Amino acid sequence: MQRKAYVSGTAALLAALLAGCTGGSDDGGTTDGTNPDGAGTATAAAEPGRYRSLPEPCSAVGEDTLDALLPGIAQIADEEQREKAYEGEATLTFDNDRKVGCRWKVSSATATNYLFVDLERVVSYDNTVSDDNQAQQLFAAKQAKADLPLPTAATSEASEVSRASGASGESGGPSSGSPSGTPSAGASTGPSADPSEDASRGPSGSPSGSPSGPPSGSPSGSPSATPTDLQPRTLDDLGDEAFLDDELSSSGSTAKQRTVTVAFRTSNVIVTIEYEEQPATVGMVPDSKEMQDRARNLASQLADSLAG
Repeated sequence: MQRKAYVSGTAALLAALLAGCTGGSDDGGTTDGTNPDGAGTATAAAEPGRYRSLPEPCSAVGEDTLDALLPGIAQIADEEQREKAYEGEATLTFDNDRKVGCRWKVSSATATNYLFVDLERVVSYDNTVSDDNQAQQLFAAKQAKADLPLPTAATSEASEVSRASGASGESGGPSSGSPSGTPSAGASTGPSADPSEDASRGPSGSPSGSPSGPPSGSPSGSPSATPTDLQPRTLDDLGDEAFLDDELSSSGSTAKQRTVTVAFRTSNVIVTIEYEEQPATVGMVPDSKEMQDRARNLASQLADSLAG
């Protein structure tokens, strides 16, 4: 009788243990930590970025664009060297789907030009952060590192004046007839009432040796407008966000080198263009507007190709 009671007690204990493992909780849920409905525990993965690959960087810049950016490239006499110059040199990378780049360098009789194009596809490894948001954070850090000057009231006013001048020029307003935008330019071309002043003019009617006249080669526009319009700044017409940096440096007695950087983000791809020019003659300064226009034109072309 005692043996049977022992067996019956063991069976009852096993039955109780099995019931505890498979039984429900007091609130009707399971006790194994699972949630069949997924409510409250599962988090939707962040959206992936638009781009899953990158274009080939050296072929992303056309020959016509390179002709403008690198003026000496078309004058290379040796055909093989010229073709090699157009091809550029791809930068080393461990993953062509994540980061690619290409460099060009061309020297001419007047200057040496450098061009670097870098494309980076950003991928977030955090399921709660999308590729776009990760790229936005990286671009913000890149822009902060550029240390762009804060926009001032003078900057905004100059931009408004520039836009207004462009609008009046298109509509045939008074400013369309004066390239410099200064009404006094036309008034100064008339005959002088002072005979001595007329006598001091050369055969062409221009003053000869007059100290009060503007120096040859001086800009006809307002001297304060150009630095304001061309200073490092953010751009609102390129990609999802963009900025431009312009730096003029010099090393000892060598010619000054200008570097224009245009960077923009489109979804989860960040594109950086670095365009440099170093004149061959000491004392020459690369033209800021010309270099910025060339770099921005290339940036627009790359943005269009990515959008397509």
